[in-house]
Amino acid sequence: MRARKVFAGRKIRTIRTQAGLTQQAFAAQLGISTSYLNQLENNQRHITAPVLLALADVFSVDIKDLSGNEDDRLLADLSEALADPLFSGDAPPSQDLKLVVQNTPAVAHAFLSMHQALRRAGERLAELDDTLERTGAQADPTPYEEVRDFFHYMDNYVDWLDRAAEDLAGQIDSGRADRTRALAGFIEAQHGIRVVIGGEASRPGALRHYDRHARVLSLNPRSSAATHAFQIAHQLALTAHSDAIGEIVRKADFRSKDAEAVCRIGLANYFAGAAVLPYGAFLAAARELRHDLELLAERFGASIEQVAHRLSTLQRPGLKGVPFFFARVDQAGNITKRHSATKLQFARFGSACPLWNVHSAFEAPNRIIRQLAETPDGIRYLCLATTVTKPGGGYRAPVQRYALALGCEVRHATELVYADDLDTVHDEAFEPIGISCRICERHDCHQRAVPPLKHKLTVDELARDTVPYGFE
Repeated sequence: MRARKVFAGRKIRTIRTQAGLTQQAFAAQLGISTSYLNQLENNQRHITAPVLLALADVFSVDIKDLSGNEDDRLLADLSEALADPLFSGDAPPSQDLKLVVQNTPAVAHAFLSMHQALRRAGERLAELDDTLERTGAQADPTPYEEVRDFFHYMDNYVDWLDRAAEDLAGQIDSGRADRTRALAGFIEAQHGIRVVIGGEASRPGALRHYDRHARVLSLNPRSSAATHAFQIAHQLALTAHSDAIGEIVRKADFRSKDAEAVCRIGLANYFAGAAVLPYGAFLAAARELRHDLELLAERFGASIEQVAHRLSTLQRPGLKGVPFFFARVDQAGNITKRHSATKLQFARFGSACPLWNVHSAFEAPNRIIRQLAETPDGIRYLCLATTVTKPGGGYRAPVQRYALALGCEVRHATELVYADDLDTVHDEAFEPIGISCRICERHDCHQRAVPPLKHKLTVDELARDTVPYGFE
């Protein structure tokens, strides 16, 4: 397969300016000419292997950091936004979009912010036909969307919190059976917070309740030991690292107080997950067990969802794991959690592709199902999916059901136990999937729900195929 050319001008320029060097001095240390460096920084030439090795050797740059994952995510978001009917006329050529992402990412982010504002304005106008009260409810940006994008562009990895959580795990230093007791003892000894199973958290639907005056953390007795440990670690984050979390939130410059509050919870959850599954130990175990979800969950006393989500966050510079995508999908096809360290980017609007195996997971509960898939850009993936059920307790209590999706590019498949007996060579083994019908350009998809945007329809009254229209 032909290697993808990498243009990393902005990143090379950042490395040079952080080193405080002129182009001439920087080029000399890399062993290249000043004119060649100028071309690299302006994305007129792609970066070559000798330059990559020189950057790694002289400036201790992680070669993977120049691979363009962030640019891929931004390019995917920009392409989807421009496909919106809000923008009339032909979309800019893909090469023009790449230049914008590579050279002026701030402009791309500003455009995405404008697009989201336009969509919100349109939604508010549509709500006027229903009720003025609903219009008021939609007046501010959706806090969850704002926070989700924050983690999305942080690569779902927060270095300081991750290392602090790993340090906590080292201080606890207990086996999985004693983790909850060890965390409870730690939070009481260090912060005077007593942990009780029951109390205020016994009501249906509750997981955790903290009484700040009595300094008592109540946990639901029906929750698993993995959930108890996670909730104690969550409270530790809010108690021991409140200032650091507050500083991260302040720098994020959210547009609403609600988004700030949601982000604080998200960061505390991040810390909890990293404490239960500490980076170094978890990465080593993942490699040893070849990313077997069930064995990893058993070894760390964690849930399958905690393990799958943690695998998608192993993006520490210099010590990265397999780049995974991760998503949680409800039975209606709504993506309630999403993150991708791969080129696969989830649709920001609408439902996920119906051909994706995450939907089939509901038909095969308690099993991990596999799929070899290819997206319209020609990238091939190994996709895993399974269901999780979260009972509320009691016959009449509601039950939450979700499907979890985890996957990686097929070039990493040999590192996963799930690929051992799969045919990853022949084209016919890969099922064509898309991101969302509204932006997918596949002509022959039998599951297409709506026509693609920005394409003129062709309707033949004398013939009928599976889908009752074609498009140019």
